[in-house]
Amino acid sequence: MKHIFLLLSLFTSLAASAQMVTPERKRYMRPKKDEECALVFNVTKNTDEDSQKDASMTRVVYRPYAELLTALDAMREMNRWADSTYQSRFKNLAPAGELQVTMYRRGAQNADPSALSLSAKTKEGKEVFAQTLTAGSGRFWNQDQYKSERTIPFVKMEMPQPLTLIITDAKLKQDFEYIINVQ
Repeated sequence: MKHIFLLLSLFTSLAASAQMVTPERKRYMRPKKDEECALVFNVTKNTDEDSQKDASMTRVVYRPYAELLTALDAMREMNRWADSTYQSRFKNLAPAGELQVTMYRRGAQNADPSALSLSAKTKEGKEVFAQTLTAGSGRFWNQDQYKSERTIPFVKMEMPQPLTLIITDAKLKQDFEYIINVQ
């Protein structure tokens, strides 16, 4: 009987330690402007240093329609595309811009973007965008990190306004929070 009790308590303690919750990401006192995109502000600390320490960096870039159109026009000039090539690419532009989500993780199996789900809300808390990314694998980036990227068409807004974007990583059990100034 005593052995059964010890065995049961051992399993209980092992189960409790296996269910330990990953600590919440640290937050900035004031959202910090992203280095790569002036329209995105990081709310949770999410830097290259974090990536080196625990291989859990996730980046978001918002590209508005005007920027996409300017880039397309520049590509047309540079590559001397035929009008049909330009028209087909022009039709595929996202009318509200696009989000580029990049994740850096340790190990190829952890760089699967299907573990990420995105949710964008207004200041009032109304959800305007929700999506889970498609499955895939990452490519080798550096040391033991893998990088995976996805480009997602964004939702058209009636009025330009800041949105709170929360990216939830199901594997890490962490949220990455951003403020996006939609144009």
